Amino acid sequence: MRRVRIGGRKARKSLLTPAGLKGVLVEVAWLSTHVALYPMGLIEERAREEVLRHNLEGLPPVQRGLIIGDVEAAGTPIIMVHGVIDNHSIFTVLRRSLSRRGFGRVISLNYSPLSDDVRRVSRRLAMLVESVCRETGYERVHIVGHSMGGVVARHYVQCEGGDDRVHTLVTLGSPHQGSAYARVLPHSLARQLRPNSEFVQELSEPSPNCRTRMIAIWSDLDQVIIPQRNARIVHPDLNARNVFIRGVGHMSLPVDGRVVHEITTALSHLDPDGTTVAAGATSIASSTGRQAPASASRPVATKAYQDRASRTAR
Repeated sequence: MRRVRIGGRKARKSLLTPAGLKGVLVEVAWLSTHVALYPMGLIEERAREEVLRHNLEGLPPVQRGLIIGDVEAAGTPIIMVHGVIDNHSIFTVLRRSLSRRGFGRVISLNYSPLSDDVRRVSRRLAMLVESVCRETGYERVHIVGHSMGGVVARHYVQCEGGDDRVHTLVTLGSPHQGSAYARVLPHSLARQLRPNSEFVQELSEPSPNCRTRMIAIWSDLDQVIIPQRNARIVHPDLNARNVFIRGVGHMSLPVDGRVVHEITTALSHLDPDGTTVAAGATSIASSTGRQAPASASRPVATKAYQDRASRTAR
C-alpha cells in the first residue's frame, strides 16, 4: 500500500504540468471513444491479412516509400496483444496509423477478459504466431503488446521459445516488474502481476540467447502501473531499450503520436542483430534517443542498453 501511495503522489505531481493536463484530457477523450468501440471488439477478428500491394498506383507517398524502400519490412506481420479486461478495439487507431504508413499485415490476438493465467494466454499467442507464419510465408513477426499484453508476449519470447519467431517486441505500459495495484486485487491473474511474484521472477531469469529486440514504452502519467518505472524492461541479457514518453495516460498510449512514431520507426528497419544501420534512424542501442550515424553497423553490448529517462524518473 505504501508503494501505491507513493506512485499515486508521483502521478498527481505529473498532472500539475501543462503536459500532464493535456495528457489527462486526451486520456478522457480516448477512454470515452474506446468505451463506444468496445462492443465491436468483442467480436472475434477474422483470421485475415491485408494483401500486400505490389502495384503502387494510388498509394500515398508514405506507404509507397516503405514498400519501395523495404518490401520485407512492409510485409512482415505485426501481431497486437491487448491487456486484461480489454479487447482488440484498443488498437483501432494504431492499426490505421500503421496501415497509412505502409505496413500491410496487422493481426490481433483477442482473448477473454476472464482469463486467469498469463502463461495460458502466452501459449495462445504462440499458436497464433505459428499460424500467421504458416499462412504468410514469413519466418518472423513483430508483436505490439499493451498493458498485460506486453508481458504475455515477453513470456512467449523468453520462456516459450518465441525469440525464434519474434523479431521485435514493443510493449506499451506493461507491468514488467509488476504493479503495486495488483496487490489489492484478489484475482489469480492479479497475483501473477504483483511485484516479486513467481511470474515476475520467471521473467527475471537468465535469457542469454534471446534474439528478440525489445522496446518498452512507459509514461509518468500511467495510472495503472505503480510505480510507473515498473513498465521498463530491466534485464542484463535482453536486447532492450526503454522509451520514456511524458504526459500520456495508460489507455491512450496506443494513440499517442510519439508512441506511433517510435513503433513505426523501429519496425521500418529489420536489422537482425538489434543494431540500426539506416541513416537517420534511432539505434536500438541508443541511451539518448539520438540518431545513429550511417556507418554504425556493429552491435553494442547489452549492458549499454540503458533507459534514456531513468535518471529523471528516479
